[in-house]
Amino acid sequence: MMTLRPGDVIATGTPGGVGHARKPPRYLAEGEVVVTEIEGVGRLENTARKA
Repeated sequence: MMTLRPGDVIATGTPGGVGHARKPPRYLAEGEVVVTEIEGVGRLENTARKA
């Protein structure tokens, strides 16, 4: 669909309240890991922590 180049920013996400609207509600818990991976670009792992 498009060519990514160094410095390009990929912004992803969901509208606020998506987890809250689920039945039952679902939220990230302390220590859960969110992994985003793009073939040929790399992998990013973020661990949920309390603010």
